[in-house]
Amino acid sequence: MIIAVPAENQSLDSAICQSFGRAPFFCIYDTESESSRFIDNSAKEASGGAGIEAAQLLVDQNVDALITYRIGENAARVLKAAQTTLLKAVNLSIADNVANFLEGKLPSLDEIHSGYHHG
Repeated sequence: MIIAVPAENQSLDSAICQSFGRAPFFCIYDTESESSRFIDNSAKEASGGAGIEAAQLLVDQNVDALITYRIGENAARVLKAAQTTLLKAVNLSIADNVANFLEGKLPSLDEIHSGYHHG
């Protein structure tokens, strides 16, 4: 299974980024090989639609699950269409969240916000 986590820094000890669409990086963790890699979030500088772009970036990475604090409805729609599981992060490092995931301790992310739309 491939898990994605929005990251402040390129380290498993990094804090999870509070913003999904504007996260500097995404940690891509493979549970089978127990390996991780970090990718640059090309959507972080988008003038609008960063969440949707970031979601599509993760879909293109064949991500099975996303661990994040919150996500906008448009980004959630993209991920759910790709059958990506959305999970609520706990206030710990990426490594700790992955460990919690592997132990089945992360709840579903049910609070989807309307997004930050500029009018």
